[in-house]
Amino acid sequence: MGKAKYILLDCDNTLAQSEHLAFEACADLTNEVMEKHNIETRYTAESLLDDFVGHNFRGMLKGLQAKHSFTMTDDELEDFVERELGAVTKKLSEKAVECPGVTRELTTIKEQGYPMSVVSTSAKSRVVASIEKIGIAHFFPNEHVYSAATSLSPPSSKPDPAIYIHACKELGVKPEECVTVEDSKSGATAAMRANIPCIGYVGIYGIEEGKEKMEQMAKLLTEETKCAAIMYDWSEFQDCLKKIESKL
Repeated sequence: MGKAKYILLDCDNTLAQSEHLAFEACADLTNEVMEKHNIETRYTAESLLDDFVGHNFRGMLKGLQAKHSFTMTDDELEDFVERELGAVTKKLSEKAVECPGVTRELTTIKEQGYPMSVVSTSAKSRVVASIEKIGIAHFFPNEHVYSAATSLSPPSSKPDPAIYIHACKELGVKPEECVTVEDSKSGATAAMRANIPCIGYVGIYGIEEGKEKMEQMAKLLTEETKCAAIMYDWSEFQDCLKKIESKL
């Protein structure tokens, strides 16, 4: 049995219950974009989550342009991205809470000698705001917090695997030597495309949307993104890790 050389962790709705807060903060800006471009559709946090969970705001705006057939200038897009980042970061620094059991499990992982890194789609300042608010920033050296929106040039967004490939290169490990945890289809797809064994965390759906949605996501992450294990609660991480390491 092998041992993973690095534990890579998504942040939003994996470490921190932050996704819904973030989408609340960006709904008004999204609707401002819709109004500016004479699009009748209006979004709530819930409808944005349904369409764009796992995407950063830049990726969301590009998706909205494709979906509703309008075009933003580069300057306009960057202005909205900057405004959204400020609003979301403020809200997360005030209201983010951990996904149940995260601190306890990260403590165990550290005691076992596994190095850890955060690999997120979201802008780094937003990620740092979340992990600082929930009290887990000390588990991750600042230089090992990677963001598809901030760490890459040009910026990217999962399901593009670029941020995982970049993180592995920076950390000096091969993707297949790592294990990651993701809660969304886009994140798990990025891991799959990068050839990183992925644990699908679906407990957040049970907390926010109910058992039926949780089971739907477990099925999706198993069948469509080939997650190597499904985790309903962070207390199950060790069993999921052992399952993956038995095949390394």
